[in-house]
Order: sequence, then C-alpha cells, then structure tokens
Amino acid sequence: MAPELRAARGAAGPMRQLTLPIAPGPAPRFENFRIGANAAALPALQALLHRPRPSTPLMLWGPAGSGKSHLLHAVEAALAETGHRAGRLDAGGPLPAGWDERWALLILDGAEALDPLRQHVAFTLFVEASTRGLPVLSAARLPPVDLPLREDLRSRLGWGLVFQLQPLADAEVREVLRDEAARRGLKLQDEAIDWLLLRQARDLGTLMDLLDRVDAYALEHQRAVTIPLLRAMLGGWTETPD
Repeated sequence: MAPELRAARGAAGPMRQLTLPIAPGPAPRFENFRIGANAAALPALQALLHRPRPSTPLMLWGPAGSGKSHLLHAVEAALAETGHRAGRLDAGGPLPAGWDERWALLILDGAEALDPLRQHVAFTLFVEASTRGLPVLSAARLPPVDLPLREDLRSRLGWGLVFQLQPLADAEVREVLRDEAARRGLKLQDEAIDWLLLRQARDLGTLMDLLDRVDAYALEHQRAVTIPLLRAMLGGWTETPD
C-alpha cells in the first residue's frame, strides 16, 4: 500500500478514510513456507519437480492451517517454472474436462470433502495418472484410513507416502503475525497478538484473513493497532476506537 496512505494512520482528526483494497500476500512458495515440525515432507514434495518423477502417490493430511494447501500451490508454482503443468481437482472447484496431455502430475485438494461425482472423477484421473507413471499429490484434513470416500479411491490415496502436517507452535505463529504485519506497514505489539490468540482460531488461514480486516479497519479509523481497536472491530462497537 502506498506510503502516503500508511502515513495517514497517525493523522489527527475524526475523519475516516475510505476502506481501500488490501495488497495480497506473497504467493505460496517453498521459500515462504513456515516449516515448523513439517520438514520431513519437503524432500518428497520437491522430488515431484525433477525427472524422473516418482510415480508413488503422496498424501498430506492435517488440520486446517497446517500448510497443506500452501504446499500444494508451492508444488504447482515450482512445476510451472520448469514449463510443466499440474492437473487439479478441488473439493469445491470446477471439474476438469478430462486428462490434459500437458499435465506432469495430478493434485487432489480437500479429499475429505469430495462429493460422489468428484470422487468418481478423482478415481478416473488417478487411474490415468498411474497408467502414465505420473504422481498423484493429495491433501485432506483426515488420515487416509478415516476418509469418507469410496473404498477404491480411499485405498489408492493411502498406499503411497503419507505425511501428517502439524500446525505451527505458538511462538512460530507469533513470528508469522509480526512478519506479515510488518510487510503491510502495521505495528503489531505483543499485547495485541496475545489478545488475538486468546480469542481467535490459531490456524494461519484464519489469522491472515483477520489481519486483512485489521489492516483495513485501522486504516479506516486512522488508528494504531491496539487492544481497544481490536475489541471495537471484533465486537462490532459503533464508537470510534481509542
């Protein structure tokens, strides 16, 4: 966001600025993934980028905010940099028209939420990938054995490499919040972080969305990010925060 707009945060006076679009965060890459306790999965994921590509399926599972989608997008982006493409089927996304000859691997995201039609398409694409000797990279919130899927698809997703991803520890979450706030030009004090973490879900997706709201709200009210401002924003108060 432009420096002159950031400078207006400290301006005196009751006038509010219009809420402006928030600059998007950096695109998911291996370089900006917070590894935490998940280092074991990275070599296997990076192996998907190099020929000969492993044909063994690879699955990531873990709770929301553990980094599954970040890593899938990182693989997809790194693959694109080598001139290749990944096929993708998401639980809530559009259905692919069919197998694309340009695909170098298949990505299935949100496997636990695939509806019957998408399960059928996923199974068909999985078989096609296996026939071609290409890997399938999948992600879910549940381990393979607990996935509510048709048995032939569930068993195929789980027969290869399976990595459980762990959410970041509290200290790592705090570091991410500080770094992302600094990137946006926000000064996020420790007491404000403490207040947020006591009252909000700690997965990074939720916290990054919340930081977007904090950024816009603080700019609109021309105030520093303080606990009164956070309380006003999250509590829906109508008075101008101190």
